[in-house]
Amino acid sequence: MAERPEDLNLPNAVITRIIKEALPDGVNISKEARSAISRAASVFVLYATSCANNFAMKGKRKTLNAGDVLSAMEEMEFQRFMVPLKESLEAYRREQKGKKEARKDKDKKADSEEQDKREEDNDDDDERMEEEEPNDEEEVDN
Repeated sequence: MAERPEDLNLPNAVITRIIKEALPDGVNISKEARSAISRAASVFVLYATSCANNFAMKGKRKTLNAGDVLSAMEEMEFQRFMVPLKESLEAYRREQKGKKEARKDKDKKADSEEQDKREEDNDDDDERMEEEEPNDEEEVDN
């Protein structure tokens, strides 16, 4: 666990980027307001994690999963975020599945190329062996 409360804060760069994306152009935010938002976001994440952990514990699991987080959001009365969260989760899962399939295709292609190279090397070895083997007819002539 964290040794100091500040260790639990989210990175300032991330908070600043989120704030800039949420506000219209030309709107500035003070350093003090940014700090307050950062602390509030950290408290929210800790609370959501604690609630999600309770659902995992009820399920006799030590690993939190997406269902635990969604259940926690409902329990915390953030139902209006459920639809966007579920959509984001599905988009994430599709992206991960696409990456996994691409990696699998890449591995298959690499394996196929490696097999082709091995077969080509074997063919070269066979040709060299044929060249090196003395012909029976030549031996009789000598």
